[in-house]
Amino acid sequence: MFANLSNSLDFQAKGLMLRSERQRVLSSNIANADTPGFAGRDINFKQAMEKATSQGGNGKDLTLASSQSVLSQVNKTHPRHIAIDKRLESSDLNKSDLDYTVQTQPTIDRNSVDLDRERAAFADNSVRYEATLRFLTGTTKTLTSAITGQ
Repeated sequence: MFANLSNSLDFQAKGLMLRSERQRVLSSNIANADTPGFAGRDINFKQAMEKATSQGGNGKDLTLASSQSVLSQVNKTHPRHIAIDKRLESSDLNKSDLDYTVQTQPTIDRNSVDLDRERAAFADNSVRYEATLRFLTGTTKTLTSAITGQ
C-alpha cells in the first residue's frame, strides 16, 4: 500500500519538475524571439518522463541547464563581463534531451521561434503544472487527514 502511494507521489513530483523545466525552456524561447539565428528548443515531455521514471528516480535527471559551450563563450568574450551563476552550469539532463522546434515560417534572420505557438505551449504547460501541483497538494492533505484521524 505504502509503495503504491510512494510511487504515485514520486511520479507526480517528477512530472512537476519536468513541467517546471519545460516552462523555463519555453520562456527562454519567448525571450529570444527577436534574436537573430536563435533556434527554439522544447522538451519532449513524454520521452523525458519515460526516461525519468525508468532511471529509478534519483531526481538529478530532471534538471536542465545551459550549454557549457555557451557559458564559456559568454565568460570569455570580455574580461569585464559578469560571471554567470555556477548553478546554471550543473546539468544532468543532456542537451540531446531538448528538441529543436520546427520552424513554421522561414524568417530572414533564421530565428525559428513562432511566438503564437510558444505562448500557446507556455499557457498549456502552465495549466498542466497547476493541475499536477493541485493533485500533489490534495494527496498530501488527504494523507495528513488520514494520519491525524480527522
